[in-house]
Amino acid sequence: MRITLKVWRQDGPTSPGAFETYDVPGVSPDMSFLEMLDVVNDRLTLDGKRPIVFEHDCREGICGSCGMMINGVPHGPEKGTATCQLHMRKFHDGDQIVVEPWRAAAFPVIRDVAVDRSAFDRIIEAGGYISTPTGAAPDANLTLIPKPVADAAMDAAACIGCGACVAACPNSAAQLFTSAKLAHLNLLPQGQAERWARTEAMVETMEEFFGSCTNHGECREACPKEISIDFIAMMNRDYVKSKRKNRKLLSQIR
Repeated sequence: MRITLKVWRQDGPTSPGAFETYDVPGVSPDMSFLEMLDVVNDRLTLDGKRPIVFEHDCREGICGSCGMMINGVPHGPEKGTATCQLHMRKFHDGDQIVVEPWRAAAFPVIRDVAVDRSAFDRIIEAGGYISTPTGAAPDANLTLIPKPVADAAMDAAACIGCGACVAACPNSAAQLFTSAKLAHLNLLPQGQAERWARTEAMVETMEEFFGSCTNHGECREACPKEISIDFIAMMNRDYVKSKRKNRKLLSQIR
């Protein structure tokens, strides 16, 4: 099939950008979206032009680096699918496809449709880990975890940190990402020792970069892993508790 590709081109975060249009014939419905972009880039290179810059790595819907807006929708028209898993059979012969980067102040454009998502790294650095010394690892079956809790933690851990939630949110909020990263640690026994310090640190770091959640729910609709917004409610509850518990702990230390 033949499509028209309209792609945002921008040399850097402070450079002006504009859309460029490319005629793309011979597109196979079995191509992934990124394979189609590879073909376009091969043709641009042969013509002596600069290829389109976009991020990718695993191409298996795991790493989250491939995010881009496709026809105004994060990751494209197929729900629960990352860009790298999107196939051209979801489009039709003669379609015009508009490709843009994530539009959020916290994700400045690096070049074309690649953005800097290091603001997410700052949130993880603030507490998205377990560091408390626990001694020798106990046998796995010694710590009993109810199945609903284990399932919820696994659901939260499915977040790939792609940034689609931020791109879809009218406030550019990162509550879905942050709450998922908190929940997969805070729900399990291993995460309890640092639960309250972790929650306070990660939420307040998030607020330095991103907007506030006003419960539009666009984040869940855009999420390629369909992370539940229930985790946001859990995070908000834990954050309120953390302010009280951390103040109490601090007063005891003093």
